[in-house]
Amino acid sequence: MARTIARGLQGDGVPVVTGCGVDGIVSAPARIGLRHRGGETRARFAVFCAGIGSDRLAEAAGASADPRVVPFRGAYRYLRRERRSLVRSLIYPVPDPSLPFLGVHLSRHIDGEVSLGPTALLAPRRARDLTWPGTWRVARRWWRTGVSELRHAVSQRSLAAAAAAYVPELRADDLDGGFAGVRAQAVGRDGKLIDDFVVSETERALHVRNAPSPAATSAFALAGLIAERAEGAAP
Repeated sequence: MARTIARGLQGDGVPVVTGCGVDGIVSAPARIGLRHRGGETRARFAVFCAGIGSDRLAEAAGASADPRVVPFRGAYRYLRRERRSLVRSLIYPVPDPSLPFLGVHLSRHIDGEVSLGPTALLAPRRARDLTWPGTWRVARRWWRTGVSELRHAVSQRSLAAAAAAYVPELRADDLDGGFAGVRAQAVGRDGKLIDDFVVSETERALHVRNAPSPAATSAFALAGLIAERAEGAAP
């Protein structure tokens, strides 16, 4: 979908550049300047949807440090091919409204693969994550949940047992291979795990500070909201 959108934009004369991370933001007369390894790009207005780097770029543009993005590493395991028939659709637990994480669930993908997970381990990138007051407040409040997640991360048996609450036939040796990723979780100074969209504005820029799920980050409804706000804020 992203490649198709990019081709459509390019067909309309809009340049699309990838693999070019923004290193700095500078103010220019009636413009905002984005510094990157290819030089500097200037624009009347910029929209930042930077995921794990959204807080850093928002601060560089003059926005508040709150909320801060604190990474969580999530790992999934696959079911062996011969055991995929155990899961014919999506199987989710009832969510805990106090947490933005869904817990262990099972998903059948369009290619027939079945994934199980994820784990959710606090994974600070650098010192600024550890010095953020919200990080320590999260760790102090949810340490029991953290112990459980650590157990799921290091023990295939523990992860399988959590999923067996929904699929009793599932066993640890049914798991085979997997993948992992990092969730850009916005955390307030007060330690609150933010589970809703956070969009802030600075001069000549709009910053998506939190888009809390892959479904949200790829949703055209959210794209429409961002485009509408950007259009209203752009000079």
